[in-house]
Formats: sequence, C-alpha cells, structure tokens
Amino acid sequence: MQIKIPQNVEKIIKTLEAAGFEAYAVGGCVRDSLLGRTPNDWDITTSALPEDVKGLFRKTFDTGIKHGTVSVLLDQTVYEVTTYRIDGEYDDSRHPKNVVFTKSLSEDLKRRDFTINAMAYNPSSGIVDLFNGREDIEKKIIRCVGDPNERFGEDALRIMRAVRFAAQLSYDIDKETAEAIKKLAPTLENISAERKREELLKIILSDNPGYLMKAYELGITKVIFPEFDAMVATPQNNPHHCYNVGLHSVKVMENVEKDRILRLAALLHDVGKPVTRTTDPKGIDHFYGHPAKGVEIGKAFFDRFKFDNDTKCRVCTLIGHHDWMIEKKIKNLRREINRIGEQAFPAIFEINRADTAGQSDFKREEKYAAIDALRREYDRIIKDGECVSLKTLALTGNDLIKAGVEPGPEIGKILNGLLEKVLDDPSLNTKEKLQQLIAGNG
Repeated sequence: MQIKIPQNVEKIIKTLEAAGFEAYAVGGCVRDSLLGRTPNDWDITTSALPEDVKGLFRKTFDTGIKHGTVSVLLDQTVYEVTTYRIDGEYDDSRHPKNVVFTKSLSEDLKRRDFTINAMAYNPSSGIVDLFNGREDIEKKIIRCVGDPNERFGEDALRIMRAVRFAAQLSYDIDKETAEAIKKLAPTLENISAERKREELLKIILSDNPGYLMKAYELGITKVIFPEFDAMVATPQNNPHHCYNVGLHSVKVMENVEKDRILRLAALLHDVGKPVTRTTDPKGIDHFYGHPAKGVEIGKAFFDRFKFDNDTKCRVCTLIGHHDWMIEKKIKNLRREINRIGEQAFPAIFEINRADTAGQSDFKREEKYAAIDALRREYDRIIKDGECVSLKTLALTGNDLIKAGVEPGPEIGKILNGLLEKVLDDPSLNTKEKLQQLIAGNG
C-alpha cells in the first residue's frame, strides 16, 4: 500500500538511503495517513547515527541529541529525524535513564506505545507493520505493543494517552491494556501536572468527551481528578435531573462545542454539588450555594494542573454564575450583564442550554424558552449599544474634573451612582441628561 508523503519527507528518506542507511516515516503520521487524515507532523526514524544525519543535511539542530533526535530544516519546515534506539531502564515512570542506538527497525518499533503508533513507511518498502497496527485500526482498538504492564511501567503518561487516543478516534481499549491501566493508574502520581493537564484537555476537547467516564472506570480520575469521582458518587434525586452529578456534567460537555473554556466550564459547573448536597423530608436533593463552592474547588483544580490565570478566571466566572438566570427577569438583564461581565455572557447562554440538555425533560421546553428570550434581549441590548458598564457611560471622569469635581474617590462614587440609574433606564445615557442628574442631586 502506498502512502502519499510530503516531498521533503521523501527527500530526507532518499538522502539517507543513498548514503547507505535505512529511513522511514514513523508513528502518528503513518497512522493518520491510513485513517485518511492529514498528519500534523512527519517524524522519520533511521539507522543513521545523529552525526551521520548532521553530515548529510545543511541545516540541522540538536533538539534531542541525547536520545538520537536531530531536527532537519528544509524550506522553513522542521522535520525530526531519530536514530533507531532501545530505551534503557525507566526510573521515573516517564523517561529512560539512557538509550542505546541500534541498527534494527524492529527493536525501535517494539519500544513504542500502541500498535497503531508502531508502524513505519517508506516508498520502496511500503508499510512495516510488525504488531498488527492496521488490524487494530480496522477493529478500532487501542492496544499496547507487547506487554502493556511493561509499556505503562516505562511511561505512565501512556495510561492517559490510551484513553485520549480512544476518545479522539472513537476506539475501544483492548482488554489486557485496560487491565494494566487499572493496575498501574496510581503511577500517574509520578507525572507532571502539565503533562496530565494536556492529556486531560485532549480528552475533553475530542469528539467524545464522554470518554472521561472511561477514565473514571479505569481508575484514572481517582488519581488525577478525584473531584470527578466525588461527582459521579453524588446522586441528584430531583425532578430536574436524571443523572448523577458526574454523568450530568459529561452530558453538558457533549452539548457544547469543542471550545476550551466551554468544555472546562461544562465539566466543572457543578463541581460544588457533592459538598453542598442536602435532602429534604420528601427525599428531594438540593444543592444550595453550589456555584460559589464550585468556584472555590475550581480554583484549586486550575492551580493544581497549573492552568494559566486567564483560563482559570474565565471558567470560574462561568462556574459561579451558571445558575444566574433561574430567578431573573428580562428587565434586570442589563444589571446582570454589568454584574457578571460582558465577556462571559455569550458563554453563559451556551452553558445554560447545555445544562438544560443534560437534565431530565421536566420543564425542559420552558427552560429553553426562557433562555432564548433572555438571549434575544441580550442581543438587542448589545446591538442597540445600551450602557452596561462604566466604559459605555456617556459621562467620564475627565468630564467631571472639567466640571469642577476634585479628583479622588468622589468621582467613582458619582459615576457608579449614574450607572445605577442608566442600568434601569438606558435612555438617560446622554451627557446632557447625566449632567442634569448630577445638578439635580447637587
């Protein structure tokens, strides 16, 4: 079977072969090509030693020379060329203490994680598939190369990668591979927060964020995301709900687009429910104060995974206000936009709709109608340019100073007082009317 490879990749392979070495495209690029996808990167593996590679190409960089990787620059694009290698002993559940270069392609392929990632290709030899990767693609199976206990023992991050690939490809996980994950999931404690964060994000930003339940079933979330296990263990005996908190949150993720902020907010919007659950005499569960508690727990989650502050702030705003509209009226909408912030509002509507979709069908259509009515009014407010914050108030601090008000706290007090009136009556937001209000209060 022939695979279409970029001209520069073929050039690198042929250059190495002309010098007497073996060379193949390897790993994810071969997998994606067989799946009919366009690979993001093309990695090349070769029998040539790093110094041989450097001697054959004009522009190279020692990006991972210790582990046999040389970056070759062709036409402003970087291609990683790595010498066949055998990994030494692992002592940190992530990195080998040392690597040994080899002339054997099979030795290099057998150290790789999953069969679908352990295939190589070059135009003259075709596909080299020693571990039945193509068969597993046909069966839609994620299976370790060789003994899964060894593969996960070498690199614990592969435990999360197994679920991630399954989610991205809509595959199942091989039984032996799954059993090894259950056994070795605790070794994820040895992996950095950043690495775990990126794999978690790839799962929830995939076409199948519901595979987070697979991570739960395999014991992964118990180690990296115990808050989710607490959510799954929390029932919602309430007419509005038909799922436990964890499964409900998964359903909400499935009903928002593949956006980092929306998916994280969907996942965490009810994270405060396990610690706020009460049950009334009729057996109905309530979760009073769960948004505020969710913000507290959410902040700890984002800090633990070392997220950037912008993501933390934006998602926590959504967590804290996802129930904002339940008892609100359209006439109060400008005030709510001012309180919550203009940036957050479109996302809040998305979370509201997804939250409703993930509940029982009790009053569902009424909830959708209320959300849609609020969204129409929000769109009108924005379209008409109505004032919802100090930055759109027709009078500024400089105007007050020019009118003789001394710089200081008094200016803020006056402006906020005017804003309160404008939020109730947007027709007052002209410089003339605001000045009249000040004069009338004076």
